[in-house]
Amino acid sequence: MTYFAAALAKTHAGWTGRELDLREVTDLESLAEELRDLVEENGQAGGPALMLLEEDDEYVGVVRVDGGALDEPRVFLSDCRAVQASDVAAMLWEEGEPDDDEAEDDEDEGTRPVAEPVGDPALLADLGTSSHVLLELCAEEGLLPADVLTGIAERAGFLEVLDSLRDG
Repeated sequence: MTYFAAALAKTHAGWTGRELDLREVTDLESLAEELRDLVEENGQAGGPALMLLEEDDEYVGVVRVDGGALDEPRVFLSDCRAVQASDVAAMLWEEGEPDDDEAEDDEDEGTRPVAEPVGDPALLADLGTSSHVLLELCAEEGLLPADVLTGIAERAGFLEVLDSLRDG
């Protein structure tokens, strides 16, 4: 599976970021440490720091870390089915897996079921993307995961940084 993952942190001077290689990340806590390190490298205690992920044009993943080492990372996945198909999604969503019976029923009908988001859809609310808007973006027919991330980035003010990471 191919993916694009970016770590972004808000600093006094604006947003900064770098592309992430998730093969080196073993679990959600080690990812949170990567995000905290990005914040500290840029002298902005408290963040926020984000990881934005798109994998195989199938789903979007967002992880947010605020504050110090004691703050729990907040996670959002645009489709819980990704947990079954992707090691990366499974690592992000450590809380459990979706119900296999529902996925099998939908496959029998020959149609792709509607995505089922999981996690905290409000994790970007203070950055311009309310939970309602995030869920709408993820549900909009024809909108690719890259387009969802572009919408998030545009609202938060880091589209230029995200685009430079994609092109880099």
